[in-house]
Amino acid sequence: MAKAVVLLSGGLDSTVCMAVAKSKGLEVYPISFNYHQRHSIELEGAKKVADFFQVKKHLIIETNMEQIGGSALTDMNINVPDGDTESADIPVTYVPARNLIFLSYALGYAEVINASYVYIGVNAVDYSGYPDCRPEFIAQFQALADFSTKATAAEHKRITVVTPLQELSKKDIVLLGTKLGAPLQFTHSCYKGGKKACGVCDSCRLRLKGFEAAGVEDPIEYEL
Repeated sequence: MAKAVVLLSGGLDSTVCMAVAKSKGLEVYPISFNYHQRHSIELEGAKKVADFFQVKKHLIIETNMEQIGGSALTDMNINVPDGDTESADIPVTYVPARNLIFLSYALGYAEVINASYVYIGVNAVDYSGYPDCRPEFIAQFQALADFSTKATAAEHKRITVVTPLQELSKKDIVLLGTKLGAPLQFTHSCYKGGKKACGVCDSCRLRLKGFEAAGVEDPIEYEL
């Protein structure tokens, strides 16, 4: 059975991405990150999602991006703003180079366990304007990955980065997750990190908008 490393944050998109990989008959190896994020509660969701899929191993990497800062998600002196889903600006919740760093870890892990794929739930339709969620970024990372490991350089094995949600709206992601039976009740999307989602940050608003458009009840609790 072919293997896939799946980047699993514990959020809606990564959980649906994991369900897609499972639906392809792949043996999934989720990788999550404690990067000292404000919303580290998402890792509790990631653990529950991994348990739901009965994975052989759930790897959680400790990497302190709080020391770099520059984001409302890693610097407690920067407030998480109320969401504006219509804005074209890159918001303060953008974490510098996060997906580049996470994909690099995932690529190395894939090489070690002899996985053929790395799955990541980036999305370029209903997203918060992050540059590292765009197809152009993924294409450039794939080009780099093709030349950066022993597996690819010496053994001629390609590790393919797969983005099954890339062109889907948040509505379509909710519908796909529902169709595949993804455990959406365990997911945490809120940037503020409370036990209940705030309902007003970028991520909450995009999530709520997606569930509403899909005609599906969001199974998590909100403060508002």
